[in-house]
Amino acid sequence: MKRKILLAIVAFLIIAQFFRIDKTNPPVIAANDILNHVQAPEDIQSMMKAACYDCHSNETKYPWYMDIAPFSWWTKNHVNNGRGSLNFSEWVSYSEKKKKHKLEESALKVRKKWMPLTSYLLAHPEAKISEEEREKLAKWFESMM
Repeated sequence: MKRKILLAIVAFLIIAQFFRIDKTNPPVIAANDILNHVQAPEDIQSMMKAACYDCHSNETKYPWYMDIAPFSWWTKNHVNNGRGSLNFSEWVSYSEKKKKHKLEESALKVRKKWMPLTSYLLAHPEAKISEEEREKLAKWFESMM
C-alpha cells in the first residue's frame, strides 16, 4: 500500500512538470509606476524593489526553481493575487481613494510583518527588512496619503 502511494506521488510530480506556468510579465510603463510617479527616495525604492516588486508589480523575476511544479503553481498564484490586490506598476490608474486605501493597507501590513510573506523571505533573503527599515517604509507610505 505504501509503495503504491509513493509511486502515485512520484508519478504526479513527474506529470506535473509538463504543466508550466506563464512567466511573461505585463508591459512595464515607467510613467505609471509609483516609484516614478512620486519620486521616492533611493532607500525606499531599494526596499520596495527587493521586498515588494516580485509580487506587487509587473516586474516579477522568475528564478530557476519557478520551473518546478507544483511549487511554481503555488508561487504564480501568489503573484497573481499580489498583483490583483496591489500593483505598483499600475499606480496611476488607481483612483485617489484607492491610492489612499492601498497606502494605509501597505503601512499596516509592513508594520505588522504581514508583508513581505515569510514564505517569500525564505527564498529571497535580500527581501528581509530590519525593524528600522520597516518603520521607515511604513512612514513613507503614510506620508504619501
